[in-house]
Amino acid sequence: MELNQNSTKIHSKPLVSVILPAYNESAILKNNLEIFCKYMTTLESDFNWELLVINDGSKDETGKIAEEVASKCSNIKVIHHIVNLNLGNALKTGFVNSKGDYVITMDLDLSYSVDHIEKLLKTIIVTQADMVLASPYMKGGKNTAVPFIRKIMSKWVNWIMSLSSQEKYHTFTCMVRAYKGDFIRSLNLKTKDYEINPEIIYKAMILRARIIEIPAHLDWSLQRKVGKSRVSGMRIFKGVVSGLMASFIFRPYIYYLGVSIVIFLVFFYMLAWIIINIINIYPTLSVAGHYFDDRFSMAISSVFSSRPHAFFIGGIALLVALQFLSMGFLSLQNKRYFEELFHLNSSIKDKIR
Repeated sequence: MELNQNSTKIHSKPLVSVILPAYNESAILKNNLEIFCKYMTTLESDFNWELLVINDGSKDETGKIAEEVASKCSNIKVIHHIVNLNLGNALKTGFVNSKGDYVITMDLDLSYSVDHIEKLLKTIIVTQADMVLASPYMKGGKNTAVPFIRKIMSKWVNWIMSLSSQEKYHTFTCMVRAYKGDFIRSLNLKTKDYEINPEIIYKAMILRARIIEIPAHLDWSLQRKVGKSRVSGMRIFKGVVSGLMASFIFRPYIYYLGVSIVIFLVFFYMLAWIIINIINIYPTLSVAGHYFDDRFSMAISSVFSSRPHAFFIGGIALLVALQFLSMGFLSLQNKRYFEELFHLNSSIKDKIR
């Protein structure tokens, strides 16, 4: 692998920080950490490296095993959360404690093989991107042994996010990524759980960061062999809800406008029904003087007497649709204010640094 000639460290190899969140991973931890260490040594001609294991309040022997492996390898650093703080906080802990020119986040269960690290590094160096996403759903990507329901739900949620963001990324939720170290450490992140991954993309988009996506291979074969499963109904449901909530941050007004359009259709249906019935009844009415306004008001009164619910439903639908429409415009304005403030805050933070 060729070194980046524009590296900030001209006289030394770039440092790569690999962040590995861990929660109750005692069954696979020792073996997988050794795989990571062995693989990283193959990159030592081009990179210095460190492995940051974030023990996120595990209730099993994860912390103890991680410390034992770290005692035999000086490149491993173990950071412990006293209680489980969820994935978002584990990643934030990793980012804060990383020192690398490049930061890689990986799944400790090896559902993405270690050779993705080199692919991510090559891409971020060659393209000078701020972040690189690994996607099993784009052209060239692959899924192996992934439960059907889980795969369909994941694709659907990521499609919703792509539609909401109006960006052609295929995977917003995947954790396997490469970042420029200074870039990811400069982001002000708030999310505590799985939503941190789309949050990072959203805030990177605000800052006009360069984001690249490469094909990846998601393989759950090893998980099935060791008997680990992440496919319970509750987890799938939580993942779907989290994904939908995360997609809301990209274009919140789209949801409000979508609801208002549906309700407007109800209103226009009722309005059309009322108008058609008024037109049908109007010629049959005989009013003294034959004035248009008298006959027209009588036609409306007759239609209302026979179908008052149409007027009530139509009126309520109009009010609700207008309410959602106004909320959509307000959310659009709030989004613009937030993005301006976030951009300004990030610029000030960079200058202070």
